Formats: sequence, structure tokens, C-alpha cells
Amino acid sequence: MLNVNALESGYGPMQVLWGVSLEVKKGSITSLLGPNGVGKTTLLRTVFGSIEPWGGRIIYEGQEITHLPTHKKVDMGLVLVPEGRHLFVGMSVHENLIMGAYLRKALDHMEESLNLVYSLFPVLKARNHQRAGSLSGGEQQMLTIGRALMTRPKLIMLDEPSQGLAPKLALEVLETIKKMRLEMSLSILLVEQNVEASLNLSDYIYIIHEGSIKAEGDSEKIKGSKDIREAYLGI
Repeated sequence: MLNVNALESGYGPMQVLWGVSLEVKKGSITSLLGPNGVGKTTLLRTVFGSIEPWGGRIIYEGQEITHLPTHKKVDMGLVLVPEGRHLFVGMSVHENLIMGAYLRKALDHMEESLNLVYSLFPVLKARNHQRAGSLSGGEQQMLTIGRALMTRPKLIMLDEPSQGLAPKLALEVLETIKKMRLEMSLSILLVEQNVEASLNLSDYIYIIHEGSIKAEGDSEKIKGSKDIREAYLGI
């Protein structure tokens, strides 16, 4: 569904990605793992178009989208949930979700999407009229993901969705990501600090270090490789 080929990018004169290639298959959860500062977020932002690629190609559903602007990528069903919780804190949960349904195709299915989000995140339905800024950290993260789902994506990229959450809430968010794949037939590219959870959740793993892919394989292969886990994941 998504093919990234020899991607290079960076900030100003500083190159961060050095020929990164990866694939996200339709209906899969693919994780990108590695220590902080090795290019994971840069990769997601470059695929999404927030950072202009220096080289390489990005193919989505058979179409080259390397230099397409972000709004066109969203219209095609590709969405990024960035690190942190970027909400309209003075608006209600419901209003924040409605803000996600700004595309024509999303507006046409808004009620259906709302019901789906509320089924995935029952706490958001209970907090429907509550201001987003008054929610707990975990609830805000759920709302951030829910708003992205209102665009009716086909592929969602998640950058550290459990960051800053208590262990129990983090597991709830990650369990919901698994449900999203099953109930919405979503393809998911996940960057997650909880390595063990990612290994258990994902179908396929890429390990990035110093801006390059150093290892890849299905989750069982990565879990079973002591050398890979010690060298790149610190576990």
C-alpha cells in the first residue's frame, strides 16, 4: 500500500535520512523502532509532506506522491497523528471530532464516523460535551487519534501515541490501535517508544539507526534475535 524507496531528507544543511526504504502492506500494522533521535519522526513527516524530501520516491496505492502537498495526501486517505496532543482545548470533544471531518467524503459519512470513533473510544462518548482541555492525558490522546479517524483514512501513521501516558492507559491506546486495524481495515505505520508492545502488536518491524534501516523482519524474527534487540533496541 505504501512503498518508500531510498528516501533522503533533513533540516537545513543537516541530513537525517539516508536512503530509507520500507513497505506497509494493506491491512497490516508496521512498526518503525529505534532509539530517540535516529530519524523516526523525520521519516513520518517526510512521507506526509511536512518535510520536503531531498531524494527517493514515495508510492501510495500505486501512485507516486513524493512531492504532493499534505492536504492532497489526506484527501487520498493518508493521515499522520503527530507526537503530542494537538487539540482545540477550548472546544468540546464533539467539536474537536467534527473538525476532523472537513473533507467532502468525510462530511458525507460524519455520523457513521462519529459512531465508529465512539465505539472505539467509549470514554469520548461519555465526555462528549466536555472541553478537550479538561480531559486526562490518555483521553486527549484518544481524542487526537479519533479526530484523525474522522477523515476516513486508509493508512494512518502514528508517532509515539503512548508517550507520557501511565502504563495502563498506554496499553489501552495500543489495544485500540489493534481494534482500528480489525474494525476499520486500516493500514498502520507506527512509531512507538514501548518496544515490547510494538513487537507484540505489529506484523512487520523496521529498525532504524542513524537515519538508515539496519534490520527488518516479522515480529517473531525480531523478538527472536538477541543481537538485533541488544544492538538497536537496548533490550
